Amino acid sequence: MKFEAILFDCDGVLVDSEPLTNGVLRDMLEESGWVLTPQACMDLFVGKTVRSEAARIERHTGQPLTDAWMAAFYARRNHRLEAELVAIDGAVAAVQAVHARLQGRIACASGADRFKVEMQLAKVGLAPYFAGRVFSGHEMPATKPAPDVYLAAAAALGVDPARCLVVEDTVTGVTAGVAAGATVVGYSPSPWGHGAPDALRAAGAVQVFASMAELPALLEG
Repeated sequence: MKFEAILFDCDGVLVDSEPLTNGVLRDMLEESGWVLTPQACMDLFVGKTVRSEAARIERHTGQPLTDAWMAAFYARRNHRLEAELVAIDGAVAAVQAVHARLQGRIACASGADRFKVEMQLAKVGLAPYFAGRVFSGHEMPATKPAPDVYLAAAAALGVDPARCLVVEDTVTGVTAGVAAGATVVGYSPSPWGHGAPDALRAAGAVQVFASMAELPALLEG
């Protein structure tokens, strides 16, 4: 077997959260005076933290991005995720398969806050497979596209990053995995949008796949 561990991104790889989270963000930005289409909001913000785009948001709304605004965003986001979130098609079966094959050497390394990641994994039944192996970019010196969260996950599993397979769906995440020294594959169920295959390959993904059913076979390299 070529790879000794798999490190998963969360949003857009394990859970279909991005349309829900971005829907809330788009609504709140419009309430603040910045009108975006759903697709434009996805293109701007998927793979990034809201705070990392504070200057852009403040420029378009003419208002400071306050802690109170962020708290309201998190509350509305979490409420919608808890009500509507589902797993990416085929993700649960794929995780079960690779968890068994790798004797549990898998981790979730996300740029999102820990509460969101753990809540989402629990919501779709994936939490048992990642228990004690969830890593948040919010808790690192730097979040994606820096490699910190992937380096931390690999270290916790006791596996050289070069022996890790990273699964990502955004250019930001692919960049982080490549910087960590891992082999990165891109999950892209659609030929266009923020995670288009060509964009993921250009960022360093060695292969792009469109169905989670394909993932176990990728372990062999």
